[in-house]
Amino acid sequence: MQIYLDVVNSFLEEGVNNMLKENIVMFRNVNGHSQEEVAEKIGISRQAYAKWEKGETIPDVERCQKLAELYGVTIDSLINFSGKIGTTKLTPGPKGKYIFGTTKMNDRGQIVIPKKERNLFGIDSGASFVVLRDEAEGIALMKADLFEKRLNAA
Repeated sequence: MQIYLDVVNSFLEEGVNNMLKENIVMFRNVNGHSQEEVAEKIGISRQAYAKWEKGETIPDVERCQKLAELYGVTIDSLINFSGKIGTTKLTPGPKGKYIFGTTKMNDRGQIVIPKKERNLFGIDSGASFVVLRDEAEGIALMKADLFEKRLNAA
């Protein structure tokens, strides 16, 4: 039994370690920081930080919290996020923001919102949305009743 637990723990640690090291490298690069800058901001040496990025060591919970705060994400997404669009790896979104994946539009201009997200947001057949557009960034959907409430509150 102990051998089985050791194998499972080793597998889990390796998976977490790989995601963590990939995510901290990506966050550092996306934010234009050097290893030295990140290390200084979270109070460790550059060498210690470099070992995290190589997967040689794993930061403790306190340092994970500091990294999460630095990048505006949760510890969970810092450690567990492994999203991709096509072959491009994504960084976790800021706290409260999520990327649910991709969907395709059919010939009639319809897209499918994943079931998990429909359930999460209480979206049923016939729900109304406002389509928001940013000429540089694309489109987003917002439930029409929520959009109307925000307009009336402004």
